[in-house]
Amino acid sequence: MQRILSTELARHIGETVTVAGWVHRRRLLKSVAFLILRDAAGLAQIVTTPSAVQDLSEGSVVEVTATVTEKDGVELTSPSVRVLSRVSVPLPLELHRPALTATLPTQLDHAAVALRHPARAAALRVAAAATGAFRETLHRQRFVEIHTPKIVGSATESGANVFRLDYFGRPAYLAQSPQFYKQMMVGVFERVYEVGPVFRAEPHDTARHLAQYTSLDAELGFIADHRDVMAVLTSVLAGMAAAVEPWAALTVPGEIPAVPFAEALAIAGAPADEPDLAPAHERAVGEWARREHGSDFVFVTGYPMAKRPFYTHPDPADGRLSNGFDLLFRGVELVTGGQRLHRYEDYLSVLGGDLSPYAGYLDAFRYGMPPHGGFAIGLERFVSRLLEVPNVRQVTAFPRDLHRLVP
Repeated sequence: MQRILSTELARHIGETVTVAGWVHRRRLLKSVAFLILRDAAGLAQIVTTPSAVQDLSEGSVVEVTATVTEKDGVELTSPSVRVLSRVSVPLPLELHRPALTATLPTQLDHAAVALRHPARAAALRVAAAATGAFRETLHRQRFVEIHTPKIVGSATESGANVFRLDYFGRPAYLAQSPQFYKQMMVGVFERVYEVGPVFRAEPHDTARHLAQYTSLDAELGFIADHRDVMAVLTSVLAGMAAAVEPWAALTVPGEIPAVPFAEALAIAGAPADEPDLAPAHERAVGEWARREHGSDFVFVTGYPMAKRPFYTHPDPADGRLSNGFDLLFRGVELVTGGQRLHRYEDYLSVLGGDLSPYAGYLDAFRYGMPPHGGFAIGLERFVSRLLEVPNVRQVTAFPRDLHRLVP
């Protein structure tokens, strides 16, 4: 189809062009009618007669050939309208309004229509731009993109909170993360990244959790400690911030403020023996970072080893603490990362018992691995905090959670 997009009309004043898209809105007056057409780029106004569009309902797909006219903006006049797909029932949602007024369950039930709303579509464009910048920034730093299995023979983090499935008569799981594989691939390329789905069978029914989400993972070798990982993450976030600027302003400091875990507890007014930061604590630390450093981001470092996965490297100065970190973005945990164990003997010590579930993974360390570390960004959570949307489902095309398996 030879057509142009709505955003290109201004370059064709006085010409006859063809546009195509959906009927976004009709306004029928006594002697004139205005047809608002929506395409992937935006909206175009078509001026015609009431009789030409009176049988067109919202959502119908049309092709319009008309003259581009400059009059209080750009509009299309003297149109010829061809219907490509006619909608004969009312839309379940009002897409012409600036904001969707339907409840979130209604939007999710009718996702194929709700996602056509400019605001919902914009959130997905933000996610695409952020993902592209994640890839581009790491590519410039010698990272290689990898693709790893999502059906695995053992649970990555633990035996809990995993989706179990039957794999040709054998037990298997949906991958909680690409952690094992991206560490193994450090032994091949030194620096790797992956963009892909991860699965968490966590029975959370909150505004920030999904059972399936998109993880932006990176792992790099030959590091001194977790601070090298934090530096790469900072550069990635700066690239993502630049990419999403058309939709939302975001400043990433050249050096993101960092606070030790024990100090973070004190800032949040939490007991000193708390093993982790609760959501309320994260909000308090985020407010502190904004107040004291003018930053939307803050690293919390030195989490207790008891709260970190077995592959986490301990702090050489205090084995009770980890060379790991969380990154909070506007008071919500966005990233978990840190330095990993890299010596085979250390894995034997921490795993003990039956090592057969980890045999392939441990081979990477048996045959030599450099000091390394990495991080993982939750894409949907990043977009929801960036756009200040209260529920992560509002920036997810087809969310999977405790209750939803369709559409």
